Amino acid sequence: MSAPDRTVRAKGSTRHDHIVEDIRSLIVDGCWPPGSQIPVETELAERYGVSRMTMNKALGQLAREGFLVRRKKSGTQVAQPRAESAVVAIADIRDEVRNSGRAYRFHLLARRVRAAREEDALLLGSPPGRAEVLWLQGLHLADDHPFCLETRLINPEAAEGATGQDFGDLAPGAWLLEAVPWSVASHRVRAVNATAAEARLLALPVGEACLEIVRRTQAAGAWVTGVRLLYPGSEHQLVANFGPEAGDGPVRS
Repeated sequence: MSAPDRTVRAKGSTRHDHIVEDIRSLIVDGCWPPGSQIPVETELAERYGVSRMTMNKALGQLAREGFLVRRKKSGTQVAQPRAESAVVAIADIRDEVRNSGRAYRFHLLARRVRAAREEDALLLGSPPGRAEVLWLQGLHLADDHPFCLETRLINPEAAEGATGQDFGDLAPGAWLLEAVPWSVASHRVRAVNATAAEARLLALPVGEACLEIVRRTQAAGAWVTGVRLLYPGSEHQLVANFGPEAGDGPVRS
């Protein structure tokens, strides 16, 4: 990958501004496609005729803006288009991936029916009682690259037919959206660092920043499902649309 020699700068712009604008244009115009490795910092500094410190600051700004992903040892890459989730709506992850222009696939990692445990309260918000639960874990993939790690509990009594699904190809969230009505939902969103096990599944460095969404849904007073979605932080963002009358009624995305 090479950087074209673009020496013309807008009047009054600094070298830093020029570099940021130039590299941003290379990415937006498709000269440097998503996922591609860019030249090393020292090489870019030489091409643009600036110090390594100036180049480092320019690349740092582009990383903060979401155009680049910088990781120790693996260098700097052009970021994938960020997928978006609505903060209020319950989105289908298939749509999140496809809307970013990538191919979607779900890979089931584990599935078991077991007795409810006290630790399940982390996903459900309260002790689940003594009923059996369906526990699932799987990876949502974008162009066969890990996109989201899902850990889910389903109440078989509220989600009739769930235990009969193998979820080998169809993700449980997609099945629930189509098969099970719900009346109440809650979200909790926070930033977390990937554990060693999570980092391995998501192909990330241990401790990498991730976006965690914990969602719970109910129907007729009974819990239907609780899910923890873990996204690599560099590839995902949340959006919310609202207006001045949002407080007068339900928010829709």
